[in-house]
Amino acid sequence: MIEIDGSQGEGGGQILRSSLALSLVTGTPFRIDRIRAGRAKPGLLRQHLTAVQAAAAIGGAETVGATIGSTRLDFMPGKMRAGTYGFAVGSAGSAMLVLQTVLPALLTFSEPVTLTVEGGTHNPFAPPFDFIERAFLPLLARMGARVTVALERTGFYPAGGGKFTVQVEPSARLARLDLVERGALRAQRARALIAHLDAQVAERELTLITQKLGWPRASMERISVKNSPGPGNALLIELEHEHITEIFTGFGEKGRSAEDVANLAIEQARGYLASTAPVGEHLADQLLLPMALGSGGSFVTSELTPHTTTNIDVIQRFLPDVSIRVETRSDGTRLVGVER
Repeated sequence: MIEIDGSQGEGGGQILRSSLALSLVTGTPFRIDRIRAGRAKPGLLRQHLTAVQAAAAIGGAETVGATIGSTRLDFMPGKMRAGTYGFAVGSAGSAMLVLQTVLPALLTFSEPVTLTVEGGTHNPFAPPFDFIERAFLPLLARMGARVTVALERTGFYPAGGGKFTVQVEPSARLARLDLVERGALRAQRARALIAHLDAQVAERELTLITQKLGWPRASMERISVKNSPGPGNALLIELEHEHITEIFTGFGEKGRSAEDVANLAIEQARGYLASTAPVGEHLADQLLLPMALGSGGSFVTSELTPHTTTNIDVIQRFLPDVSIRVETRSDGTRLVGVER
């Protein structure tokens, strides 16, 4: 059994999610102590517990310590089973992070799998549904994965209540992926999602993009979300290049102005455009697992976040034969190579 220190590195839920994913695929049991020790509320919250329950159901696993607030978990995987699964976070906790946990295992199945997850689909501190659909999954498709997603209901923080479905078709082992340049800029878009709030909130956000980025109004869209259980707002800035699409998000919260939301997304996009690196910091974190479990690959990113460096450490605990190297290039960007 592998022993994992949940307080290492960024000390958050990523250590748990990566450990669960790798345990399912490799069949290796693990114990994690001091779960989320680096957070204000340590231990398993609702979204983390749902991820554990989803991994256990799909992987026929036995668990010890799978309760709300637990800071220690034993996870003993069994035999993975294809089929149709449904999981509900039961709060505004991120349903997208539940998908992130089990998707690597689903990609190894020789039969189709359907997964439905309910919870938050657009909330801070997690990738929104749009990022998974338009930035991450297209790269998986280039590696040979066959994954389709459908958003049935949008769930903003704090009400949650979103719902999406994932269909995973059998595919061969993931092919190598190399992302060392962006290629030409093909399109730039901005979408302001608004639910049960004054439409002027979205208009103010889009106006600020026009003022600060100089984009024409034709490249922007205000989307009124009718099926969200509660109010919410998210601004999505999308940059589509020849080899990669990146999405930068600002989320509306109580007490945060529309201008603050827009500025958050704008500064992320500006930072990306100021660098030559094709892979943003959040996408870098998510590409490591499929590369390590597939045929390897490489990518250039502007910097390595604590999430990414912690993820590298966890991967190498479960996959000692995988080499992950990081090289700082002359322009300050990082070249990350994953070799099996």
